[in-house]
Amino acid sequence: MKYICTVLSVSDINAARKFYEDLFGLELYQDYGINISFTCGLALQQDFDWLVNIPKEKILKKSNNAEVVFEEQDFDRFLDKLKKYPHIEYLGEMVEHSWGQRVIRFYDLDGHIIEVGEDMKMVIQRFLTSGMTMEEISAKMDVSISDLTKLLNS
Repeated sequence: MKYICTVLSVSDINAARKFYEDLFGLELYQDYGINISFTCGLALQQDFDWLVNIPKEKILKKSNNAEVVFEEQDFDRFLDKLKKYPHIEYLGEMVEHSWGQRVIRFYDLDGHIIEVGEDMKMVIQRFLTSGMTMEEISAKMDVSISDLTKLLNS
């Protein structure tokens, strides 16, 4: 068996496509009109109720039970880019988790939770630049030094 993709229900395929291409830089893989897929494995489906054969009222907005996760190498630049979308509804402010990764969560146009986090390799590099040792980073992130090294060398 092979994993293929995740499909999100959208109300307007064109608006959703523009949102994901413009904000996240996703590249189109296939376009079937009311269904499109991106090279990363994310797909968007308009008329999702028709596709899965359930009543339209069963398609919930803001079900808050899953999220689409991205990581960004230049996290600060992404936060600046996000400010160009004034209608985005945030799930709180940007936070820095105890392991050091900075993340922001918000809803897409159709109420799906999106998380954008700082690329983990960049978190390690930020700590190294601040003067932390690999041992200190390992303790803070609760990750072995060998796993940190693998990530840095990937």
